Amino acid sequence: MIDVLPGGLTARHLVEGDHPRVLAVLDTWWGGLKGPAGALERSLLLPRLYFQHFTTTSFLVEGDEGQADGGQPDEGKVAAFLVGFLSQTDPDAAYVHFVGVDPQLHGQGIGRALYRAFFALARSHGRRYVHCITSPQNTASQAFHARLGFTVSTMKPDYDGPGLDRVAFTIDLDAHPVHLASE
Repeated sequence: MIDVLPGGLTARHLVEGDHPRVLAVLDTWWGGLKGPAGALERSLLLPRLYFQHFTTTSFLVEGDEGQADGGQPDEGKVAAFLVGFLSQTDPDAAYVHFVGVDPQLHGQGIGRALYRAFFALARSHGRRYVHCITSPQNTASQAFHARLGFTVSTMKPDYDGPGLDRVAFTIDLDAHPVHLASE
């Protein structure tokens, strides 16, 4: 599925049981960005329905945590995730809804590997464009998407509702085929 990950990490598609595990890491991983309002906003952006209805287009990366008491395999620690889907409206488009990587694992290529897996999945379904958004305050996300080859929009006021401004990104997979290949 995703074969270019640091040692001890494995990837799979999301399942419904991952929902509380992913929600549990959001505030820590985003470092309290935008305070309590930001924490609520992030949790509301990931309702359980994504973990029920978009599992085949979404990924979870876990780290091996060894054995639990009694010698049974322990549930792996959430290392990263990507929630995405194929557009129901535009047959050329796919959309990355939410992505997170444990800050302790930044710079190891995990986010890039998740996007490459999603790009390959989108192309296998005949999609040419991948879209996503982030908040204007999330400058790390903006820089990451630019490095991947996404074009960046100007800020879109009230994109997700009053006071919820966003920056939008688009990548043309035909113009950036290198992003589909492994390094």
